[in-house]
Amino acid sequence: MQRKQDDTGNRPGPGRLLRAAACSVAGLKAAWRGEAAFRQEVCLVGSLAPLGLWLGENGTERALLLGSLLLLLVVELLNSAVEALVDRIGPEYHPLSGRAKDLGSAAVFLTLMLVAVTWALVLF
Repeated sequence: MQRKQDDTGNRPGPGRLLRAAACSVAGLKAAWRGEAAFRQEVCLVGSLAPLGLWLGENGTERALLLGSLLLLLVVELLNSAVEALVDRIGPEYHPLSGRAKDLGSAAVFLTLMLVAVTWALVLF
């Protein structure tokens, strides 16, 4: 009996999970190599995460401190994906392309504000 394939042509099961993990690692490597903002934010997370584990008084506080930092990386990766897609469409200026990039940047900015507010409220 032949196994059913999903939309991407991947067979279901553990092999698909391994391929998905490999794609995720490739995406992280690409972001590290090609995105200066991602590298800076990884350095920020790397320095603040141990501090958050130490300063958080319980599991909830630690989760808030670390979760806000991880959310920053997630939003930066999504912003980078939007920028790559817009750049793939073409180099000429279009108002919608500019808006897409600005919205992604605004999402990163708001997430940075979320990190600052979360850390301030938890620690002070």
